[in-house]
Amino acid sequence: MEQRILGKTGRNVSVVGLGTWQLGADWGNVDPAQAQAILAASAEAGVTFFDTADVYGDGRSEQAIGAFLADNPSLGITVATKMGRRLEQRPENYNLANFREWVDRSRRNLRTDVLDLVQLHCPPTAVYSRAEVYDALDTLVAEGAVRNYGVSVERTDEALEALRHEGTASVQIILNAFRLKPLEEVLPAAKAAGVGIIARVPLASGLLSGKYTKETTFAQDDHRNYNRAGNAFDVGETFSGVDYELGLKAVAEFEQLVPEGAGTAQAAIAWVAAQDGVTSVIPGARSVEQARANAAAAATVLGPEFDEGVRWIYDHYFRGAVHPRW
Repeated sequence: MEQRILGKTGRNVSVVGLGTWQLGADWGNVDPAQAQAILAASAEAGVTFFDTADVYGDGRSEQAIGAFLADNPSLGITVATKMGRRLEQRPENYNLANFREWVDRSRRNLRTDVLDLVQLHCPPTAVYSRAEVYDALDTLVAEGAVRNYGVSVERTDEALEALRHEGTASVQIILNAFRLKPLEEVLPAAKAAGVGIIARVPLASGLLSGKYTKETTFAQDDHRNYNRAGNAFDVGETFSGVDYELGLKAVAEFEQLVPEGAGTAQAAIAWVAAQDGVTSVIPGARSVEQARANAAAAATVLGPEFDEGVRWIYDHYFRGAVHPRW
């Protein structure tokens, strides 16, 4: 699989990585053995980048990765985790003392002395402009607890603010065929600054898999059920903030663009990976088959007419009505 340099980390990572939110919680139950099988299938398919967070299943996702890497120490996998959601979301909670506590917990979960990359986990907007926050992150690097740090953001203005700070190695942002705004300013600015872009929610929480209908239901503990209106966390994390039924109409249009021989999800992932400035796309997988299919998207080739179609769908369905502020 193609490898790209992840911004200021200098590390080579696969163009298709693995998002592991679903290995912890919020997508229904995942059996621990199944989680290990998904990680193994991804690695076998060439994936060298896992993304997790300390709150995914209250650490279960990190622990699954830690166990896998302990059994497979020679795979050369880069792990990015996230921190900041373990306390009430107030800017003052983003301080060095809490950072040390959270990082130490993640190091234990991941069974490592040094974290490859730690990202602020979609904190309050004010956090991104606080110099003392970046000073604290620089201290973690100086102390040898983390190698690099980055940010995970909800909005483009947050990403642009983080890019102003020299130590920011990467920016993780929602980017998919139904969420194009990062293409306008964030990706060019990140490329100019030498900062890596990690594209999350590439399938719009599964909408762009092409598998859902009006009759599809989700478990009570699945965020696609309980967070459609943003009651638990930012609505952009669930179906990219898109109304479900409107999204189904757009998916029908999207499927008409998919070239013969490619799956809908593979085309959606491949389109994100092809955007100038993207380092790695991190779809999740709840089965070995999904993990393999996602990785195969790295070899999917799309023509210019596909890109034109994606942009028409976005302009027609989402740009003005759904995503005016992101």
